[in-house]
Amino acid sequence: MTESPGGTRRRAPAGAAVLREDVTEAIRAAVFEELAAVGYARMSIEGIARRAGVGKTAVYRRWKSKLHLVLDLVSAVAVQGLPAPDTGSLEGDLRLLYEVTSRALKHPVAGQIIPDLQAEAARNPEIAQALQKALREGQHSVASGIVQAAVARGELRARIDEDLALDLVSGPLYWRSVVVRADLPKGYLGRLAAATAAGLRAL
Repeated sequence: MTESPGGTRRRAPAGAAVLREDVTEAIRAAVFEELAAVGYARMSIEGIARRAGVGKTAVYRRWKSKLHLVLDLVSAVAVQGLPAPDTGSLEGDLRLLYEVTSRALKHPVAGQIIPDLQAEAARNPEIAQALQKALREGQHSVASGIVQAAVARGELRARIDEDLALDLVSGPLYWRSVVVRADLPKGYLGRLAAATAAGLRAL
């Protein structure tokens, strides 16, 4: 209820129901599970609603289509991002970034969803744009922070080619974990951090 200028109280207009956050979160979780189980092409609002334990209306009141639902979730990844490492050294920051990223990429849901959305992005410009935004504002923003901190400490040159540096930081682990999908041998992340740091210093 709200209070009118005259001091009387009035009810909210009919139909202005509040969207329950617990239902919204259940739907979001169901989307990730449904994507991992059947892929984007076969995913349906009915399947999401069934998995979330809600009616289709609850989904449609929040998102008008499965495309908008997935775009919203992908964009949320960009907002959440990754924790910014602050170990005091370039190699230490890279090692921590790779450890966190490796754990995330090894999650079975992520392992199914990322390749599927990449394939869908080749056919759908909206998904392609959302994925690019998520990568740029998520992983790349953290990598940029690592590079800038190293410059401030004098570990890297002040006029480093930042775009090339970000490719060097983010590319190898993604290639190994998502494209090749090979297991990481013992000590790999430490060696990768050392090699990346050396490559950045050579730029």
